[in-house]
Amino acid sequence: MTGSNKLPGVLIASGPWQAEPWADPFRRHQPQRPLMIWPDVPDPGAVHYVLAWKPPSEAFRDLPNLRAIFSLGAGVDHIVHVPDLPKVPVTRLVDGDLAQRMNEWVVLQVLLHHRQHLAYARQQAASLWREIAQPAAPEVRVGIMGYGELGRAAVSVLRPLGFNLAAWSRTPKDDADIQTYSGQDGLTPFLARTDILVVLLPLTDETRGILNRSLFERLARNGPLGGGVVINAGRGGLQVEADLIQALDAGYLVGASLDVFEPEPLPSSSPLWLHPKVVMTPHVAATSEADIQADVIFRAIRDFEAGQPLRNVVDVSRQY
Repeated sequence: MTGSNKLPGVLIASGPWQAEPWADPFRRHQPQRPLMIWPDVPDPGAVHYVLAWKPPSEAFRDLPNLRAIFSLGAGVDHIVHVPDLPKVPVTRLVDGDLAQRMNEWVVLQVLLHHRQHLAYARQQAASLWREIAQPAAPEVRVGIMGYGELGRAAVSVLRPLGFNLAAWSRTPKDDADIQTYSGQDGLTPFLARTDILVVLLPLTDETRGILNRSLFERLARNGPLGGGVVINAGRGGLQVEADLIQALDAGYLVGASLDVFEPEPLPSSSPLWLHPKVVMTPHVAATSEADIQADVIFRAIRDFEAGQPLRNVVDVSRQY
């Protein structure tokens, strides 16, 4: 501590986001805790915790008492790639509200493609009344790519709907309820049995550009949807836009739902905006109220100071 009567201080470096909502729980519950908002850091020695979203590297410099960094979202790629990142624990935000909102978005997108919504929307625009063949949910194979907290949560809400589920992760994950695949050896068989691919991967050096032509071509084409569907709520850097558009135009992808892009905002010149097979949202799949998420971080810091371990600590060397 910087003084006998002071709690360890918090620095908020929230990038493009307003800092005040993240500060509210601390001001409300612990008004005596030093609270600073980047770049106004009058007492660097008082900073023990940084709450960060797309922070500049300067935000972490000259903080001699830094103990932990908290991401203000589920992703941490915006932190782990910061040059000369301090060697302190980095945690990602995982809370029930964020997972619930992601579940809502994932289920919405799976059902949009499963129930042929884009095709019916095109028919509506043409005043065309025509029934489209509709497979039952157990006939549709949904693959979850990225089987961490959010991936498991997605399975928990898709399973009751009856879809044929499987999951792939970079390292083995056991699950008695669904078939799991892992690593490069497991990727091709996983894709071959997948009609709708739900992508919840983190962005790392290994996953950048993984949604490319080679992957799209390995998705099932013998399923009831007539080709593959890609739903990406992970990170924009996972997908190669030109390959995605080519796959949609060639027909071996029959649809896509995208919440993330690179860069963001997506330039108005991108063909994705007007593509008839694409559903787009502006990185809002898991948008939660800042005060709800900030309260999760406040409680994590309070518990840590009471001697409990930090949760959801990132392996910086693996970037997730």
